[in-house]
Amino acid sequence: MKYFIADTHFCHKDIIGFSRRPFDNIEDMNKQLISNWNKTVKSDDDIYILGDFLFMESSRWATKILKQLNGKKYLIKGNHEEYLNDTNFDDSQFEWIKDYYSFEFDNRKFVLFHYPIIEWDGYYERAIHLYGHVHNMKTDYFKNILGINAMNVGVDMIGYRPISIEQVLCIINEREMSC
Repeated sequence: MKYFIADTHFCHKDIIGFSRRPFDNIEDMNKQLISNWNKTVKSDDDIYILGDFLFMESSRWATKILKQLNGKKYLIKGNHEEYLNDTNFDDSQFEWIKDYYSFEFDNRKFVLFHYPIIEWDGYYERAIHLYGHVHNMKTDYFKNILGINAMNVGVDMIGYRPISIEQVLCIINEREMSC
């Protein structure tokens, strides 16, 4: 199974208030995000993290959290991946690290990028663009501008747990049917 998530911001105290997350503190947020992840993702599943996994430079925390999370992890870099620059970071926790990635599934192209793109590869052929970065702000604006085949998979938008490729397809297919 393939899963997606963005903007977990592990260890980021200010994100709780900024995104109005329902957590008491960093420890509570980290614990709940890890629990939700592991209840959803199994060890042999693929999970694509679309940036901003952890908000701090400490490679120790990044590695510690990554080791607790199920699945084969793939990172699309966001704007808060400072821990990657720490020479002590164990990058073997990721299958790969990229800026951008696309693949085919169920006769649909998927384009993964941390940032919302106004027009992506395959846009006119119903390609699906998954992104994060904007958290839960201006959701109508992004939905109206980007169209029905773009989806924010930021943790604040998907119930604080990874979303499966089947769920994404169901949501996009429903949007297409209602147009």
